[in-house]
Amino acid sequence: MGVRLMVVDDHRLLAEALASALKLRGHRVLAAAAPTARAAELVVSRAPEVCLLGTAAPAEPGAFDPIVRIKRERPQVAVVVLGPVPSPRGIAAAFAAGASGYVRHDERIEGVERAMVKARAGETAVAPQLLQGAFCELLNPAAQPDDEGRRLLQMLTPREVEVLVRVAEGEDTRLIAAGMGIAPSTARTHVQRVLMKLGVGSRLEAAALAARTGLLDHAAIPPAGPPAPPVPLRDADQA
Repeated sequence: MGVRLMVVDDHRLLAEALASALKLRGHRVLAAAAPTARAAELVVSRAPEVCLLGTAAPAEPGAFDPIVRIKRERPQVAVVVLGPVPSPRGIAAAFAAGASGYVRHDERIEGVERAMVKARAGETAVAPQLLQGAFCELLNPAAQPDDEGRRLLQMLTPREVEVLVRVAEGEDTRLIAAGMGIAPSTARTHVQRVLMKLGVGSRLEAAALAARTGLLDHAAIPPAGPPAPPVPLRDADQA
């Protein structure tokens, strides 16, 4: 017995192609509509057994809001998400919203059909390899740039953060000293400490690391004030 379903995707051509393929396999497709922003309204009004909901960005905030409304107003409708290989966050968000399944959008039509039938029967429809990949990523998370940036930032004092900002802006030792109102020898010491703490060998590497990790995006950097007066050079600084 065929499934009474709806196909909703931002890409109308893909939605209509999938709907046509499923019709040929004996399923009753009520509508193939776009965009997904109207998915909830259409599904609530038509009340299919299953809704195939396409998404290109499962980890984006609000991607599964239509599912929340569908399950609130039509709890009997099973929603199967069609999307790219998801992150653990994407899978969690889909099922937290009330999805009954998740199918990769490059899956064969037989795989989509199996997921529909399982979802209609009240079963969870998700490929084991997707769950396995999600669990592996959760157990062995890759370091995210923001996480690394915050970790590195915690290693620096506020004064060293200011030095790193100036290094990233291309200031040399004398400009750093003048801008911060300190002696050049002190500025050099700060720079060396920053390089040592960041585990890099040059100012260029420090600036590149700060840019790559987003380190300075998390820094509480005070607004620039008027230029500090020149600092008299001691004999040791002139050497």
